[in-house]
Amino acid sequence: MFGFYLLHVLAFVAGGFLVVMVILAAVRSFVMPRNESVLINNWTFMAIRFVFNQLATKQKTYAKRDRIMALYAPLSLVSLPIVWLAVASFGYILIFWALGEEDWLQCYRLSSSALLTLGAENAESIWISAFSYSEAGLGLLLMTLLISYLPTIYQAFSRRELVVARLELRAGVNRSAPDLIGWLNRSGSLQDDREQWERWEEWFVEIEESHTSLPILSFFRSPQPGRSWVTAASIILDTAALIISTIDQPADPHMQLCFKAGCLSISRVSRFFDESADAKAPDVPEDEEPIEHPDRASFFTAYEQLSNLGLALKPDREQAWQHYHELRERYVAAIDYLAKLTMSPDLKSLG
Repeated sequence: MFGFYLLHVLAFVAGGFLVVMVILAAVRSFVMPRNESVLINNWTFMAIRFVFNQLATKQKTYAKRDRIMALYAPLSLVSLPIVWLAVASFGYILIFWALGEEDWLQCYRLSSSALLTLGAENAESIWISAFSYSEAGLGLLLMTLLISYLPTIYQAFSRRELVVARLELRAGVNRSAPDLIGWLNRSGSLQDDREQWERWEEWFVEIEESHTSLPILSFFRSPQPGRSWVTAASIILDTAALIISTIDQPADPHMQLCFKAGCLSISRVSRFFDESADAKAPDVPEDEEPIEHPDRASFFTAYEQLSNLGLALKPDREQAWQHYHELRERYVAAIDYLAKLTMSPDLKSLG
């Protein structure tokens, strides 16, 4: 007899734990204004991502892979409340059984009825009836949370993509740092463009906040296949690093602040998905050649391209390269990690 009651108690505790876990997952995902890694969400996203990876890797062109991966984030977001409801329903099945409803099929019917309507009317006891109504309220709450936060997610997505699209207009279709510097030079804003750098700084700050508090945003792809927020971030940071290290002009505090904000933002977003991800390049053993991103030849090509634009450059190209390489080490590993994670188009930082 003692074992019978103990089994019911354990079932009640397990069911309550599952229900509480779902509630906390919803609160941490959509209500708590800070970056939280939720286990049940991670499992859902990883399972769906595995399926999409299998489909995408079979495609021969990036356009086809992009078309497939464009469905990943929306489908994962819609699947999230379904998983929550399923886990909560199973938890209530255990609770109903623990409260005296011995027929598992009837427990399932009670839970399903409560979850999708306003509660069970044919409950065996007042306690089962009370819990059925709480399940009905929980189901309504979970669906309401998703619906209410969809506009928030798409507003953040729109603000992100506005900067990405504007950057393409300035840097060109190939989106290289020298092209963006050329536009800044032609517009007369290379030496003093406080508004532009402040706008990009705010964009980086919002990326850090929105893409860690709502991590699924990182996987929403741009409307155009060739665009990516990761690529845009790389171009802005490469442009700032190239100007600071190569162009002979007074230091711009607004550009330096934007560069700092960008490095911090990209690093923190990458560490949210993988704590081992670091914004600095990995150490290289002494007996191996250092890995340079980008290689020296690409940098010197960019140096010549800027020289052809008539810009005043620092005369020591080797010193400029070393400075640029040191600056880029602050974010290149995080950029590469996020580009691989989000299946971004190939980066063309220096053209």
